[in-house]
Amino acid sequence: MSVAQQNLRNVAIIAHVDHGKTTLVDAMLRASSAAGEVETGAECVLDSNPLERERGITILSKNCAVEYTVRFGPRAGESLRVNIIDTPGHADFGGEVERVLRMADGCLILIDAMEGPMPQTRFVLSKALEVGLKPIVVVNKCDRPDARPQEVVNEVFDLLIDLGADDLALDFPVVWASGRDGWASRTRDDRSRGVDDLFAAIAERVPAPTGDPEASLQFLVVNLDSNDYVGRLGIGRVFAGTLRANSPVTVCKADGSVQKARVQGVKRFEGLSRVAADSIAAGDLCLIEGITDIQIGDTVCAFDRPIPMTRVRVDDPTLHMVFRINDGPLGGREGKFVTSRQIAERLERELRSNVALRVAPGDSTEEFHVSGRGLLHLGVLLETMRREGFELTVGKPEVIEREIDGVKCEPYERLALDVVQTAMGPALELLGQRGAEITKVEMRGTRTHVEADIPARGLIGLRTRILNATGGESVMHHSFSDYRPVRFAPKRRSNGVMVAVEAGTATTFSLLNLAERGFMFVSNADVIYEGMVVGEHNRDNDLHVNVVKAKPMSNVRESSKEATVVLKAPRPFTLESALEYLEGDEYVEITPSAVRIRKKILREADRRRINRQMKDREAAAVSAETSA
Repeated sequence: MSVAQQNLRNVAIIAHVDHGKTTLVDAMLRASSAAGEVETGAECVLDSNPLERERGITILSKNCAVEYTVRFGPRAGESLRVNIIDTPGHADFGGEVERVLRMADGCLILIDAMEGPMPQTRFVLSKALEVGLKPIVVVNKCDRPDARPQEVVNEVFDLLIDLGADDLALDFPVVWASGRDGWASRTRDDRSRGVDDLFAAIAERVPAPTGDPEASLQFLVVNLDSNDYVGRLGIGRVFAGTLRANSPVTVCKADGSVQKARVQGVKRFEGLSRVAADSIAAGDLCLIEGITDIQIGDTVCAFDRPIPMTRVRVDDPTLHMVFRINDGPLGGREGKFVTSRQIAERLERELRSNVALRVAPGDSTEEFHVSGRGLLHLGVLLETMRREGFELTVGKPEVIEREIDGVKCEPYERLALDVVQTAMGPALELLGQRGAEITKVEMRGTRTHVEADIPARGLIGLRTRILNATGGESVMHHSFSDYRPVRFAPKRRSNGVMVAVEAGTATTFSLLNLAERGFMFVSNADVIYEGMVVGEHNRDNDLHVNVVKAKPMSNVRESSKEATVVLKAPRPFTLESALEYLEGDEYVEITPSAVRIRKKILREADRRRINRQMKDREAAAVSAETSA
């Protein structure tokens, strides 16, 4: 092993969403050679995507490299080069987690000092153990007044036993931390060393990378990026040999074929930047330029000796939706990209880097079946597309069923819910209605922690209803568990909707008259078209309404003429809430400036005719079965 390899560490930081991964990385950057690149007062430096900053979650994996001289412990005085990989915390972006773990030799398992291990903690920890990574447990947010750090460490130990970890993994070091305050210490009361103890633990616990720099080249591509000047870029790790700039190579593809190519440029990670290098030896991470059609999972090998590595395996999608063009009356007014060809090209571009996504042709040339790991996974894609100027409509999310040993099965999720005691009843009632099986209930401070196994179809629309039932005093997370026999029949919305029957502009007069029938989704002066869903009915049936009707003119002076009219505030839809609210006969219309819900069949007469035909067919089928 070379000196460079001995001083190199590749470590991934993995945790449940909102447990403080990116904030802890900020503290590590400020304490290392990258301090000069971090702006004063900046937070979540690696969350550069606007959606990540808005939602406070990591969606895309990033990596950076820092130089650090260990000051304490057995390796004091050693100079380290640490490749830090920040991974997503949400289960819907598990495809990112599974890929980047292939680049790491060790991992930091970050746990909230109050919440403890959550569903995504189990997911990422199981993936880390599968690839043989030994964890360093970092109990973050120890400065919380309701922190229970020692109990959390015991829960992590129990979780590792449950996941079948070996004795070496069970003998994990513990670092107590507060990423926001910039300290991480092996002693809970010692906050004077900054993050020195964390770097010392990485130096001692994470093994140096193996691989012979003189062997035949093997570089595994685990991520992609692009550049307007040089095209597609491959990001990955050199597992064997030495990767040199301007050298001929062989690329091993997914179908078993090989392709001759040339690596035009190689860049290594330095702090938050990418710096051109002549060569990268085995064990280090880097970025390559010049191979135009490189894909995630490809192996770049020596020109005369192609030896492919095991490709990245990602769990199958659990949810699918129909993406189609916007053929409504307002179609093409607000977006720049509106045709099926443009949507197809955008989805094809997304497939190059989003390995958990699947796209198949739809029932017509104007639609596509898009499958993903969850509602947030597909919702982030749609939100990204609308910000890019795309305009489209999407159908109701549906779970993907499988046939296992002749039995139809559906995906189940492991759900964790933290709720105030006063809202326990409504929350448990909702879980029961959605087919959930409660597996654990315990008190954590003033809140109740509930764990359950729930069908994935039962999760659609559950988050909004849980928040409404608990007055916003609940936190819910979930991750994929397994496939089980179908036994849960999904229920329709408990309330119907108000559907517009006339096109025009919404008026105060009509909205005021409809206020007692339910609540509205539109405001005064909004553009309305026939078939658009404009509100929720307070009964279980759909109601056809005219929201563009103006107040009739009159020669009679009214006593209320000068009265001030106050309308109830409409209930706006976010993209995710609209997808959760949707029923099978509706579409969500997504444009750069609006999110609307509409009926698939816009005209009321056409909907009535089709409903009548369906009832006639059902009656005929029942009659034929009775006579038989």
